[in-house]
Amino acid sequence: MLMDINKSEIILYQTEDGQTKIEVTMEEDTVWLSQAQMCELFQKGKSTISEHISNIFKEGELKKDSVVRNFRTTAVDGKKYDVKHYNLDVIISVGYRVKSHRGTQIRIWATERLREYIIKGFTMNDELLKKAGGGNYFDELLERIRDIRSSEKVFWKKVLDIYATSIDYDPRVESSIKFFKTIQNKMHWAEHSHTAAPTNHHLA
Repeated sequence: MLMDINKSEIILYQTEDGQTKIEVTMEEDTVWLSQAQMCELFQKGKSTISEHISNIFKEGELKKDSVVRNFRTTAVDGKKYDVKHYNLDVIISVGYRVKSHRGTQIRIWATERLREYIIKGFTMNDELLKKAGGGNYFDELLERIRDIRSSEKVFWKKVLDIYATSIDYDPRVESSIKFFKTIQNKMHWAEHSHTAAPTNHHLA
């Protein structure tokens, strides 16, 4: 299965000693690393990591089809390449075989991130966003929040449209006026993070 890495969730993992930082791909309720990233994580050569991965499949510890995915990535030269990535099960198994404490570290970290993602629908790297404004990640986060708010505004507009088509709808009665004001405030909140009255005051 080929997946576009640009459409996946990317979060930054930093080892406890702060010496290694890796961009981890989150997809299908697990995390993924390429072989090169595992070399960096466990500080081992490519041949060592490759041998361990091969043995994991050869010994039947894991089934290759369920733990390996090809992700399409864009290289520095602008060209697109299909790169094999391995999920958390493989990462943990390799960490055990190379006798690296980092395997345990990333398992704990990934479990926390995945739990947060499943419950909240998102996960954030707070430290990354705090440092230097988070760079492009912070801008992307703001853009996504704006997009979500826009969707919420459209939802409340639909509610108004449905209400206005009701058989007993009368725009002059107090209940209708109050209802429209309530929805208007929700629409303003979705777009500006405050209600209609503060918005007018702020603009004035």
